[in-house]
Amino acid sequence: MYTAVDLFAGAGGLSLGFMQTGKYDIKVAFENSPYMQDTYRLNHPGVEVLGDVCSANYSDIMRKYGAIDVVIGGPPCQGFSNANRQKNHAISQNNMLVKQYLRAILELQPKAFVMENVSMLSSEVHRFYMEKRDEETIERCNIPVKDTLLHLLDAKFMFEKALTIVQSEKEISKYLWAEEDYYLLNVIYKASRSAAKMQKALDKHKKKLLKRAERYLTIAENDHVFAEAKTAFQAVVDFYEGRLAIDRIKDKIEPSIMIQRMLSKAQEIFENNIVVDKYVQDNGLAAQIRSFAVYDYLKKILEAPENDYVIYSDVLCAADYGAPQKRMRFVVIGIKRSISAKIALPKGHFDADEYRTVRDAISDLEDVKPVIDLADDQNGIVLQPKENLSELASSLRNSLILRNHMVTKTTDTAMERFRALKQGQNFHSLKDSMKTNTYTDAARTQNTIYLRLNYDEPSGTVVNVRKSMWIHPTQDRAISVREAARLQTFPDSFVFCGSKDKQYQQVGNAVPPIMAKSIAEKLAQILEKNLAGRERNG
Repeated sequence: MYTAVDLFAGAGGLSLGFMQTGKYDIKVAFENSPYMQDTYRLNHPGVEVLGDVCSANYSDIMRKYGAIDVVIGGPPCQGFSNANRQKNHAISQNNMLVKQYLRAILELQPKAFVMENVSMLSSEVHRFYMEKRDEETIERCNIPVKDTLLHLLDAKFMFEKALTIVQSEKEISKYLWAEEDYYLLNVIYKASRSAAKMQKALDKHKKKLLKRAERYLTIAENDHVFAEAKTAFQAVVDFYEGRLAIDRIKDKIEPSIMIQRMLSKAQEIFENNIVVDKYVQDNGLAAQIRSFAVYDYLKKILEAPENDYVIYSDVLCAADYGAPQKRMRFVVIGIKRSISAKIALPKGHFDADEYRTVRDAISDLEDVKPVIDLADDQNGIVLQPKENLSELASSLRNSLILRNHMVTKTTDTAMERFRALKQGQNFHSLKDSMKTNTYTDAARTQNTIYLRLNYDEPSGTVVNVRKSMWIHPTQDRAISVREAARLQTFPDSFVFCGSKDKQYQQVGNAVPPIMAKSIAEKLAQILEKNLAGRERNG
């Protein structure tokens, strides 16, 4: 048995796949979310579940459990795009979690590791901004860097003191609003494409907005930043008092919103010690910084002589490994060079014409009526014996009691849409008259929204299917939490905890256990072969 630690464990899909091989003993799992911790503990008794990975003490873990053979996990990683000017933050704190995964490997020095992530991780989108503390590592490990412009302010909002302000922490803190103040005004700004949504937001936040306005309108100073803040909050007051039309609010508040986004990003540059080579005032204001691809950073450090891992990576499709969904995941696998000079990921054993389907996964539950309320799921549903099950359903239907077979209550509007859609159709297939009052921009709605699954094909990537409003292939209702879990290849004995939405979310975030098991078997095979060889020779 190989001892293992699971980082960012979620509900435990990766752990489950590794445990199903019977070759791994997971000692510790890190997961910050309380409801995911509950799910993990319930389904993986005997594993020590800890919270924030940032405060992990790996020396303590090794003292308690001995050397750790394998580290597994899927650190969240969100890419940045310089074209995205809608965000108040420049730096995704999730990207920092990739560095925490790296820290675990550097401190535990396991024989091998497996990291899974979104299929985009290897792309240019996923980059780190260079911090002062990275400089020595980047030079020593020869990590490729490139100049990157971090956009701060559009030309139309530029003002005389902008450059001076962003270079001074003192000036930034003088002008930067409290997060709650920015949030309130930004809610109104973001709703401005729809008068109805804007009115709703203004009604909802009236009391808080007027309270903030009272404070900002009494500020004595009147330079450009404060003047724009007063203009913004005065516009809110004027609207409530009937002096300003709703369609004129956006123009009044936009300059202040953009300035606050600039200040927030500038503050993050200081807080994260990001190296700024220069500020550029060409078509607005931007900071010229250096960035490097997340994958390059991981690979170069782990391949360096002091760590000496052999690394292989690829984008895997879950359907190739027996899951009834086309989920693409980027997987990195590494092994100590002293154990093996070569490492690989398993090849899928299902060709495209052999892919398992939605029917294989969930059709045996067609005659089991799902519950709507959480309370009704406490004791589950007693399953009656069923014959002629698919191979997949036979392996997943491993409990006499069905838990989590729970759906959202269907509104009249949703039901009308459900009835109008055939298998494989989605929101865009609806008549225009049925698309109103739901999404701000119906034309830009994703193809996965209001998708009625096709029984005879694998599903697309299972996300939070409650938010996506996925529809059962033959019934006019949402896909249940259990059905979504089946698409992810969780057996019925694996029970999810928390509210209905939290359960849907856990299922959507998970690694399909069937794919995790294939990776775990391949790794065990390589370890066994090479470690046995060393013992024979030693």
